[in-house]
Amino acid sequence: MSQEIQRMHVGARLSETAIFNGVVYLAGMVPECEATDIRSQTADVLQQIELRLAEAGSDKTRILRTQIYLKDITDIAAMNEVWDAWVVAGSAPPRATVQAALANPVYLIEVVVTAAVKP
Repeated sequence: MSQEIQRMHVGARLSETAIFNGVVYLAGMVPECEATDIRSQTADVLQQIELRLAEAGSDKTRILRTQIYLKDITDIAAMNEVWDAWVVAGSAPPRATVQAALANPVYLIEVVVTAAVKP
């Protein structure tokens, strides 16, 4: 395995993706859509995760860990509906879900993912 750190979508403040030693680390993914409901924002974020993982040589079946931050924890049931439809059966990763004050008041969800690169 390479000991080089690869960064993708690098900005002044953060990189959206870092890959090191066969592991993909995604920054907190937030909705890019203008939707104001948790289901639409969750679907948008999960789509972004799939795209970033594919770019890094991984996919959602290789997720090692997920952290989900919700603006309002009462949205967890609706978020779980979208999450459950997205996760591949038998590949549900370890996950934590908490309520948090997110950086932008429009965001209802932020998701952080760590995944393994495909062999």
